[in-house]
Amino acid sequence: MSIEQNYSIRFIASLALREKQIQQNYRPIIAVHKWFARRPGTLFRGLLLSEFGNGPVEDLYYRPNSFEGVTVADPFMGGGTPLLEANRLGCNVIGMDINPMAAWIVREEIDALDLSAYRRKADELLDHLTNEIGRFYKTRCPITGRKDADVKYFLWVKTGVCGECRKVFDLFPGYTLAEDARHPSYVLVCPSCGDLNEVHDPRNPGSCACGAGLTTEGPVRRNKCSCPRCGHVNSAPFDGEGPPSHRLFAIEYYNPDLKERPGRLFKKPDGDDLKRVKEAEGVWQEAAARFVPDDLIPEGDESSRLRRWGYERFHQLFNARQLLGIETSARTISRVKDLRVRRALATNLSDLLRYQNMLCRYDTMALKSLDVFSIHGFPVGYIQVESNLLGLRNGNALPVGSGGWINIIEKYTKAKRYCTEPFEVAFRGKKKMTVPVNGEWIGETNPFHPEAHKRDIDIRCASATTVRLKPASLDGVFTDPPYFGMVQYGELMHFCYVWLRKLMGKEFPGLEQISTRHAEELTGNDTAERNLAHFAEGLANVYTRMARALKPGAPLVFTYHHNRQEAYLAVGVAILDAGLTCSASLPCPAEMGGSIHIHGTSSSIVDTVFVCRHSGTTPRTRLFEDAKGLAAIMGEELRDLRGAGMKPTAGDIRCVALGHIARMAVWQMRASWDATRPIEEKLSIFRAAMNSIATPEDVAERLNGLTVKPFIMNGDLFAEQETRDLVDAVAF
Repeated sequence: MSIEQNYSIRFIASLALREKQIQQNYRPIIAVHKWFARRPGTLFRGLLLSEFGNGPVEDLYYRPNSFEGVTVADPFMGGGTPLLEANRLGCNVIGMDINPMAAWIVREEIDALDLSAYRRKADELLDHLTNEIGRFYKTRCPITGRKDADVKYFLWVKTGVCGECRKVFDLFPGYTLAEDARHPSYVLVCPSCGDLNEVHDPRNPGSCACGAGLTTEGPVRRNKCSCPRCGHVNSAPFDGEGPPSHRLFAIEYYNPDLKERPGRLFKKPDGDDLKRVKEAEGVWQEAAARFVPDDLIPEGDESSRLRRWGYERFHQLFNARQLLGIETSARTISRVKDLRVRRALATNLSDLLRYQNMLCRYDTMALKSLDVFSIHGFPVGYIQVESNLLGLRNGNALPVGSGGWINIIEKYTKAKRYCTEPFEVAFRGKKKMTVPVNGEWIGETNPFHPEAHKRDIDIRCASATTVRLKPASLDGVFTDPPYFGMVQYGELMHFCYVWLRKLMGKEFPGLEQISTRHAEELTGNDTAERNLAHFAEGLANVYTRMARALKPGAPLVFTYHHNRQEAYLAVGVAILDAGLTCSASLPCPAEMGGSIHIHGTSSSIVDTVFVCRHSGTTPRTRLFEDAKGLAAIMGEELRDLRGAGMKPTAGDIRCVALGHIARMAVWQMRASWDATRPIEEKLSIFRAAMNSIATPEDVAERLNGLTVKPFIMNGDLFAEQETRDLVDAVAF
């Protein structure tokens, strides 16, 4: 059996689409540590079951499965999704990634952990932090007078220095602190006195008690701001010397005495709040830092933005209270004798950093902190949010807010519990059910069933362009490779890595590398001068090495999407150079349309799953010669995606079309392909091959005129799905 026969686009798409809305509810394991653009675990579970199972994926999905003796590799493991799914299904796994943070995270995900020992040390850490620095996260409630209310978030505005009169001024792009989505009214900051005002109509906000008119519009426009005193127009970054400065202008807090009061609790900082800021700064100045890194921020496509704003070293991205809290945490963790538990807590601290820095932004609609990587970059905004480092709980002992130790510990505990108690989520109509899958687990051995067979786990921090695997040793390669010019993982993860390396020591296994950045990364990067040819050559090298290690007929399966044709040229060249052909290209939702980093763009949320083999069969009906033939195939697939609950956009259709066109170009060119040609020539040849078959625009035009018979499903109108005859197949 194989993916080509057992896989169901509609069934897996329906699961993947739901998973990507709240991924931690479907795959809690991802909460071990932040990684970027994780593909749905449901997708890779479906692919693995389709390939190694004996029957349609729908019949196997919710049952325990064990593929003992099957070996699966992932040359671009990143956050580890394909490996975790394969390991959970009983496979031996081999994973590699050039980024040491990827290797660290995957080991943390898979390695067994005594949760009781971990929780004891985590609770001790929280108690110590509360005693040492807890006072810096308290405030007086102006409504009840309670003096020990817990701060959820501190709100800071950047300040500038006028180039003309040298006076300091606030850099507000807007004065809206909160919208009326999760609060009874809008909350506006007074431009004159700074008081917080409840407003029901932001278009007619009225005046503050001080007499000044309220407005939603701030003085910063397109990175320019007029000095409120002399009128001089200043330009970003508004202060040419060192990193930008900030002023505390608002606080969101939690008071259990007001739990019945609707909405959130906001206040303008009072004198005691400002004194706490000064006290924290004083304590930090007196501290002899042992675990705060002094590393320079290197130039890069993403990190250069920080340099332009005056940030030179990573520690400058944090305020004094944050540095004090992180240093205190690190000192406590360093004294934990149980090495496995210390690793876990160090991983927690590394993950916590993305919320404990002065690049985090406040979501005025959702009323929460947006971590530094929410847009997969290093955003430098004018309003920053500082989360309570400890975190806090409500009266039901549930975490409140985000970005504190309590939040991180709870997520990590659920993640590691999932390793021994995995489950799937099923739906009956609109009712959601959690389905335990007893007999599956994540790890090398099952601590609750020592008699169960052991899985081999081989995790390497290494470039897949140099790895050597035994020929004909792999039953499959399942991976999510880099997408050419997409997220700069090396640059972003260096932000966490410098702290982790400082805490655990550069001699600690896995932390030998100085940086997460590497010249041989397979991503486009203007700063590092890595172009399409570099990407294509590297991908071809990896696929060739993986193809040699595959058993006869075993698949190389990978997900991919990109809006530009040139990115698919590299994919086609890599497949052909490896001596493979593409027996299937399958669409599946892989992103969430509302994700901050793609919301409002033309980006697609659909991946193409490429299935490549040395030999096998493919249904004759999946082959096509032109746009008309492809439109017929895509018409069926788009109906499946709609049947799964998705509404494909023009960007989705373009990506699906490019995947199919690349597949057929590989199919047509395999017999005559010359892998010894120069890379630029091969890219040009493959472009011509794709263009000779169809263009996405041609396919979209054909799809607009496609006539289909409708049917009703779950109250929605869809086109009738055609039955494909898998017996009528073409061997290759």
